[in-house]
Amino acid sequence: MRQLSPQGQQIVNDLSQRHGFSQDAVTHMMLAVLNGNGSMAQFSHPEFGGSGQWMRGGMMMLGDMFNLGLKSRVDALCQDISGILANQPGLLQSGSFQSQSQSGGGQQNQAAGAPMGHSSLFVPDPEDNWWPTDLGVPSATGNQNNVRYAYFANSRRLAVKTGGQVWVYDTLNHQIGGFSQQQGSGSSITFSSQFGTVDLCSLPVLSRHGQPVQASSPPASPHVSSPITSSGNALIGGDVFASLERLGELRDKGIVSEEEFNNKKADLLSRL
Repeated sequence: MRQLSPQGQQIVNDLSQRHGFSQDAVTHMMLAVLNGNGSMAQFSHPEFGGSGQWMRGGMMMLGDMFNLGLKSRVDALCQDISGILANQPGLLQSGSFQSQSQSGGGQQNQAAGAPMGHSSLFVPDPEDNWWPTDLGVPSATGNQNNVRYAYFANSRRLAVKTGGQVWVYDTLNHQIGGFSQQQGSGSSITFSSQFGTVDLCSLPVLSRHGQPVQASSPPASPHVSSPITSSGNALIGGDVFASLERLGELRDKGIVSEEEFNNKKADLLSRL
């Protein structure tokens, strides 16, 4: 559970005095509203009449359903908390990485993302900033299963963490809008951009485990040739050997399965 910073604790104290609830109840509601991204909350606390739900805009459900005075107080508390959270940079999600449809019947996963920043309400978690510090502040972050993403639109970089290791990619002229990871027969990762659906392995790897990767011939710009799709039907740039090298790297870190690697390897070699 997230821990309040000294400033966050002071805000809880102020809200407690203003609305007449205990600090424990206010902290419980603050976390509930945070989990509801500032616009809703599902909570369960005796001071709020047991279990209940709040939604910004007027909807309120309490276990003590006929206690109109309590409803008004809880609503006022939630409204205040919502406003406070909205003023904390990077604390609430204002965008998301949307999952993409995949062929092959694999299970789909959505990777939610949010613009990042520093919130003074809570004690920072070192895991919140797992990417290389020289990349700065990401435009959006997300995660699927054991894979985490951080996208840096201004510097055209993408960081991917899997198996405790961080890989940094050059996103070229892609404007990334979503990620999807297919499970089942393969474990490929694709992303969506203004050019359509693209395999992660089509991007040049700049570093892995904090060490620079020797650059191979970079892929051509996506507007010149079609990107690799989730079914592997097209190839960026025609550099077969560079693409094989990138596929091997993804296989070694467990993002691409051995079966999928062999299938795409055969497809790439057939183009020589």
